[in-house]
Amino acid sequence: MTSPGGAQTEPAPALEALLPSLVTWLPSQRWFAAKGREVSAVRILGHQDVTPPDASPAVVHVVIAVEFADGGPEDWFQLLLGSRPGLRGDLEHAVIGTLGDRTVYDGLADGEISRLLLSMIVSDTTVGSLRFVPEPGTEPPIVGPGRPLLGEQSNSSVIYGERAILKLFRRATPGLNPDLELHRALGREHSQEVAPLLGAIEGELAMAGEHADRGAGGTAPMTVAMLQDYASNSADGWSMALTSVRDLLAEGDLRPDEVGGDFAGEATRLGRTVAAVHTELARSLGTARLDADGVRAVADWMLARLDQAAEAVPEVAERRAAIAEVLEGVNSAASTGLLVHRVHGDLHLGQELRTPRGWLVIDFEGEPSRPLSDRVRPDSPLRDVAAMLRSFDYAAFHQLAEWEPGAESPGHLQRRAQEWADRNRAAFCDGYTEVTGSDPRADLAVLRAYELDKAVYEVLYETRNRPNWLAIPLRSMERLLQSP
Repeated sequence: MTSPGGAQTEPAPALEALLPSLVTWLPSQRWFAAKGREVSAVRILGHQDVTPPDASPAVVHVVIAVEFADGGPEDWFQLLLGSRPGLRGDLEHAVIGTLGDRTVYDGLADGEISRLLLSMIVSDTTVGSLRFVPEPGTEPPIVGPGRPLLGEQSNSSVIYGERAILKLFRRATPGLNPDLELHRALGREHSQEVAPLLGAIEGELAMAGEHADRGAGGTAPMTVAMLQDYASNSADGWSMALTSVRDLLAEGDLRPDEVGGDFAGEATRLGRTVAAVHTELARSLGTARLDADGVRAVADWMLARLDQAAEAVPEVAERRAAIAEVLEGVNSAASTGLLVHRVHGDLHLGQELRTPRGWLVIDFEGEPSRPLSDRVRPDSPLRDVAAMLRSFDYAAFHQLAEWEPGAESPGHLQRRAQEWADRNRAAFCDGYTEVTGSDPRADLAVLRAYELDKAVYEVLYETRNRPNWLAIPLRSMERLLQSP
């Protein structure tokens, strides 16, 4: 059956036979966002054949709903499945299961399939509900096979030589993905702070029946993937920062500015880069000022997140009243109005790439676990500034957490790590101020509220995912609860 927009919403019988294999395969994938939750069932919400089913390789785009044994909310994901009557040895690691005489596997692992996807974008192809769209005014990359990018978590990417990168958004979300939306907005501003967008794959998500409340009913637009320039010969900010911290901790008595790996210059340039992105987003998509009621809504949102963390983390529950008092500090902006516009929403040192030309900001998707309505809501640019300040704290104390898991590090090492964090936090704010003319530290109560809100989120995340790192946000939370 075909939906009004052309999406195939009833799975082929052959795909239904693959569901038991998906139940086993999904939890082992790095991008699977429900680690620790037992998968009880998988349903197919819709599919679109990219090639004829008897091709070799055959390609099909599939949207699945994953149900869990704990009875909690289901998650939706999208897959690009390849199948062949015979399998090459280099694809064995990507096998999901078998359907008749064909082996089904993760299609992004197959260079022939990634070559096909790129050629379809370059040639502006439409297949059923899928639109392979080149970005106007860009030079198409040379068509060739892609190689999977290792180490990703929430999404999956393939790299085409040193020219382009295609990112498949694993979460199936109704609406335009913010990563694609904001790259298009920054492209209109001719931004030098992001890698140029080259194209996208866009489709439709069936929203019929009990799932209609997650979209507009019938079908909703959905971003499948985006293609952009690949920042070759680059290093991510997290790795560079960790190297700087290691250099400092290895020295016995030198100050951060005396160590060869001092990061403050890069932190200043990072501040300028983030400020330029904010300026361009504000110019492209507009700004607003929240009145007292709007600021109150921001505070209430922070308090709701606090309550969620307090239910799961005793250290947060014990300090809930003190944390809430700091979060209420965002209301100090009510008298003048809180400036808001679209922001990155999930910024940290790992979302910054240092290239020979300067820094690039990547991954504008926002926190993937948040509803799309939250991720596209205009917010104060201090949301991103606070997230970067938190990231400098993480870089400073991460090494100590790795060296002494579960133990208190020597006081002199903690002092040196704090010196590094303080120096680079200040340098980042200085660089930001140079571009915007507005020092993010000018309204300390608001900045402190945003930073503590981020620290509370981190405490909850580390409790659930990386207990060895929990001491990092807990330490920052205690610092932020002291008088500024």
